[in-house]
Amino acid sequence: MTQQAQHAQDGDRAGRPVVGFIGLGIMGLPMTANLLKAGYRVIGWNRSPARLDEAVQGGAERGASPADVAARSDVTIVCVTATVDVEAVVLGVPGTPGAIEGARPGTVLVDMSSISPQVTREIAARLRARGVEMLDAPVSGGQVGAVNGTLSIMVGGDAAALERVRPVLEAMGQRITHCGPSGAGQTVKVCNQIVVSVNALAMSEGLLFCQQSGVDPRTMIEAISGGAAGSWQLSNLGPRIVSRDFAPGFKVSLQQKDLRIALESAEALGVPLAGVSLVHQLYSVVEQREGGDLGTQALVRALELLAGVEVGVPPAG
Repeated sequence: MTQQAQHAQDGDRAGRPVVGFIGLGIMGLPMTANLLKAGYRVIGWNRSPARLDEAVQGGAERGASPADVAARSDVTIVCVTATVDVEAVVLGVPGTPGAIEGARPGTVLVDMSSISPQVTREIAARLRARGVEMLDAPVSGGQVGAVNGTLSIMVGGDAAALERVRPVLEAMGQRITHCGPSGAGQTVKVCNQIVVSVNALAMSEGLLFCQQSGVDPRTMIEAISGGAAGSWQLSNLGPRIVSRDFAPGFKVSLQQKDLRIALESAEALGVPLAGVSLVHQLYSVVEQREGGDLGTQALVRALELLAGVEVGVPPAG
C-alpha cells in the first residue's frame, strides 16, 4: 500500500476521514471550501484545470484523476453536471480512469449531482460489487446555499453508510434527510425540481399580472410573502426579477436538464406532469432567445415576451 493510500485509510490526525471531491464547479468549489473550513483534508479533481488550481490555492490537494482521488480518500464526493458526467467520472472514459478503479472496499462514494434515479441504481450496484457503498445525495439551495453551507441534502442508499459520512455532509448542509434506498435521493430531488419550477411559474405570472395592473410588484411581494402564497421563490427571486437581476444562482440550462429527467421519469411511471411540461417549454424560449446561463428567475422573460410587458419597468409615457 502506498503512503498516500495508507494515510487515507487511517484518516487524518484528528480522526476525520479524508475527503475526495470530484467536480469543482459553481456548487462544488464552495462546498469544497466549506469542507476545508471544517478542518477536513480534501483531495480535489476537476475536468477544467483552472477550477482545480483555485481549490488548491484554497487548501485542497491536487488529484491526478477521479481514480487517484478515490484511492486517496475515505469518502469520495462527486458533484458534476449531468448523468453522463457522473458515469464518466465514476466508471471512467478512455484516458481518464474513473473513481471505481481507485475506490477501496469499505469506502463510500457520495454523488451530490442531480441525475437519473435509474442510472444511480445501476452505478450503485457496480460499486457495491467492489465493496464500495454509494449514496445519492443531491442538493437544493443553489449557489448561495453552497457558499453558506446551508444546503438541503436528500440522501438515498444504506442508512448506516449515511451515518458514517453525516459529519462530512453537515459541513456543507443544514438539513440532511434519508429518503430511502439507492435512487431515493435522486427521486426526491426530481420532486423538488417539479415543485420549484411550477412555483417559479406561479410567481412569474403573479408578478406580470401585478405589473400590468399598475400596482408596484415590490408592494405585492411584501404583502403576500407572509401568507399562504409565500415561498422561497417569491421571497428570494421575486425581488431580483423586479430589479431586473437575472444573474444565476442556478442556471436555466441546469434547470432544463433536471426537468428533462423529471419528464422522462414521469413518462416511464405513467404520471402526468402538465405544469412541468409547460415550464420546460417556456424555459426553452428563454434558452433560444437569451441563452441558458441566466438564472432560473429568467422564466419570467418568456411570459414578458408574450405580454409585451416587463416587470419592474415603468410603462412608457
